[in-house]
Amino acid sequence: MFTRKIGIDLGTTNTLVFLPEKGIVINEPTVVALRKPDNSVLAVGLDAKEMVGRTPDDIVTYRPLKDGVIAEYYITQAMLKYFISKSIGAFNVVRPEVVISVPAGITSTEHRAVMNAAKEAGAKEVYLVKEPLLASLGAGIPIHSAEGNMIVNIGGGTTEVAVISLGGIVTWASLRVAGNRFDNAISEYIKKKYGLAIGENTAENIKITIGTAMQNRNKMEMKIRGRDLHTGLPKDMVINSNEVAEALNGHLVDIMNSVQSVFNVTPPELAADIMEKGIILSGGSSQLRDLEEFIKRSLGVSAYVAEEPILCVAKGTSTILSHLDVYKRTLLRR
Repeated sequence: MFTRKIGIDLGTTNTLVFLPEKGIVINEPTVVALRKPDNSVLAVGLDAKEMVGRTPDDIVTYRPLKDGVIAEYYITQAMLKYFISKSIGAFNVVRPEVVISVPAGITSTEHRAVMNAAKEAGAKEVYLVKEPLLASLGAGIPIHSAEGNMIVNIGGGTTEVAVISLGGIVTWASLRVAGNRFDNAISEYIKKKYGLAIGENTAENIKITIGTAMQNRNKMEMKIRGRDLHTGLPKDMVINSNEVAEALNGHLVDIMNSVQSVFNVTPPELAADIMEKGIILSGGSSQLRDLEEFIKRSLGVSAYVAEEPILCVAKGTSTILSHLDVYKRTLLRR
């Protein structure tokens, strides 16, 4: 039996692929390793992520998406071809229909780039859906109701804030501050305070292990290793969760300001609905400890993390694929 429909959550940090009746079949880093000078693809996904920061001069690792959109067209095309072939089989002769997530603030040029890359990677038809709508569907929000719902999807490259009602986005903001900026902030904080250089994998591990949105009396600690910028030698040190909260504070305030700006232009009736029901959080970076409390203290509105937040957008593609003919007439841009 040939698979003819695929849902792709094309994220800056991770890419997830959904197949009807099989569920999520791929969840791998959005990383590609190329061999120079011919730029041949050496590895994609998990295999390429393991090479980051460890490659010789003739191998280069890329993250082909930046801030949720294509930065390296050829590499994105090769990556999509790999994921499509891996999910449906390299010898499947039926070109699939593909639903792909895109940021709410995508430009027409970026839109065309995603469409063309997917088609050249083997898709028969490509449908792009804005991330807030997919995240809302995946989080179980009744997007077609007349009530207002706010979703804040914090991924790797972008934070998407949207108020959704009657099947559409009423007001929104797209902020290119998210998980990757969190990692960079942690790296820069440690470099500035302790003169220690750490790699991006170490920074991400710090965020996941002891990262928190608020300082706490019961702080967590983590031992890390990096390169001393004064001696050039390896050095061990201990960092705590309160320091991570301090490093991330500026970016979290930017996200709160973005949410506030959406509230400012939301019709009063819909804003009242959100105040009553709270804000729904999705995306991998929404799992940062104490983020719900940070939002409540900053905005005075309750917030809740969706079930399996990292999978919400991919789950949303499953809903679209299950009713593709219906959604072709409403949400989809072909």
